[in-house]
Amino acid sequence: MNKTLTKYQKRHIEHVKNKVAKAITDYKMIEEGDKVLVAVSGGKDSLVMLETLSAFKHYDIVDYELEALHINVTDVPYQVDTEFLDDYCRNLGIKLNIEQVEAGIENRGKKGHCFVCSWHRRKTLFTFAKENGFQKLALGHHLDDAVETLMINMAYHGNISSIPGKLSMFDGVLNVIRPLILLTNKDTREFANIRKYPSIKEPCPFEDITKRTTARKLIKQLEAIHPKAKFNLFNSMGNIDEEYLP
Repeated sequence: MNKTLTKYQKRHIEHVKNKVAKAITDYKMIEEGDKVLVAVSGGKDSLVMLETLSAFKHYDIVDYELEALHINVTDVPYQVDTEFLDDYCRNLGIKLNIEQVEAGIENRGKKGHCFVCSWHRRKTLFTFAKENGFQKLALGHHLDDAVETLMINMAYHGNISSIPGKLSMFDGVLNVIRPLILLTNKDTREFANIRKYPSIKEPCPFEDITKRTTARKLIKQLEAIHPKAKFNLFNSMGNIDEEYLP
């Protein structure tokens, strides 16, 4: 990490850390004595999440354990700088676990590449978390992801739902948490630029052919009409007036 920061950069780093702290507190994501597993893809969002969760530990608000898990999908041409990832976790004092998994992309049938890969990643994350006694699994979704998911579910599936800040699973044995839920993609991108995180060595060739890309374009069109459209869409999920719904 670069050490010399401008005043603006320092303010932005603190802004991101404070937003994460607020999300953890507001959603009651982490409790005393929790073991928290952080899903680290190697992309900017997971690295921002890992650093800010490490920083939150030092606030001494709540005592918890923190480990990271990187999943390498062997049959998808996606590569991250594992040497950087290993050094990064070591500098933060966080244990890095690496799991190998084959997604069976060639035998996916009619299912999309992203669906199959994501399913195997999630299964590996959940299995590792449960087998190693983690109560919380931290995923790197942010506010933009939540709004995009809302648009996709409304347009394609006909229901109003998204990705919650905290979700109880397996009868409460494991809780999925999203510490970046109050941050935008712009927030995490700027944080990553300040920290000079390395780019993905080989991006996934399938990542830009999803419904999420279409939703992202639609949100940008709405923002052209009203600059706060994205934030209003996000806030609307907690401000539902059922009396005025069909």
